[in-house]
Amino acid sequence: MELRHLRYFVMLAEELHFGRAAERLHISQPPLSQQIRQMEAELDFQLFHRTKRTVQLTEAGQVFAEESRRILRQLEQGIQISRQISRGERGQLVVGFVGSAAYNVLPEILRRFRTCFPEVRLQLHELTTDQQLEGLREGRIDVGFVRPPVEEDIFSSEIVFQEPLMVALPETHQLANQADVSLRSLVGEPFILFPRLLAPGLYDHIISLCQQAKFSPNITQEAIQMQTIVSLVAAEMGVAIVPASLQNLQRTGVVYKAVQEPTPQVAITMIWRGNDTAPTVQRFKEIVTGDNE
Repeated sequence: MELRHLRYFVMLAEELHFGRAAERLHISQPPLSQQIRQMEAELDFQLFHRTKRTVQLTEAGQVFAEESRRILRQLEQGIQISRQISRGERGQLVVGFVGSAAYNVLPEILRRFRTCFPEVRLQLHELTTDQQLEGLREGRIDVGFVRPPVEEDIFSSEIVFQEPLMVALPETHQLANQADVSLRSLVGEPFILFPRLLAPGLYDHIISLCQQAKFSPNITQEAIQMQTIVSLVAAEMGVAIVPASLQNLQRTGVVYKAVQEPTPQVAITMIWRGNDTAPTVQRFKEIVTGDNE
């Protein structure tokens, strides 16, 4: 028995008239009658009571009609879901991100993606850059937002956000009332920074900026997350040089000051496995790059 037989049977069960059912199926009446007889022979029970004037479902036919409708509904649902999955409109996407991305580009990207693809389940994990690289290699995350550089050939990447660096000071600091701060004025200050292993590109930018001002920062505290660094600044444990978007992290006890000297533009880069053809990854990339518009 084929699916078309079920569709023929269900249509006839709805119409209870061979002529009307055949018309809706876009076939002639004789083939429809033949298919129903073949079904009854294969099933070994009668589906319809037929007279010259009427067609009625048998009791067994009524039960079989209900089950046939259920099967066809499930089939249609399965086809629809599978189509959505094949187009990247349904499924799951695991996204890693450095904490600072949550204060600049990431919220708007996630909002747009959820608006366009509400049936895709997003799993978000705040991870350091090196943790994301490991997660991508092992297939535990699909897309990452990291601090460059990303030098491994297995990854593809695209810069999605750039910003200058700023100084975070305790609000009680003697420089807190200045409009901007010269890096030279921070000589001898205790610095709070993250370990270089976690984001070597950003770390090197910060160290290089200080060295251009003719000093090496006195790093007295280390923290993994930008939020923790800012909290330690609020606790008057030291000063920090941070990406400008950290201003969006409002923390009592901290003030942010522009740097008088030119600073490099530090970036957030989206990365993914270069050979990843998963439809959800492709749709996410389109949202980020605007290729779906």
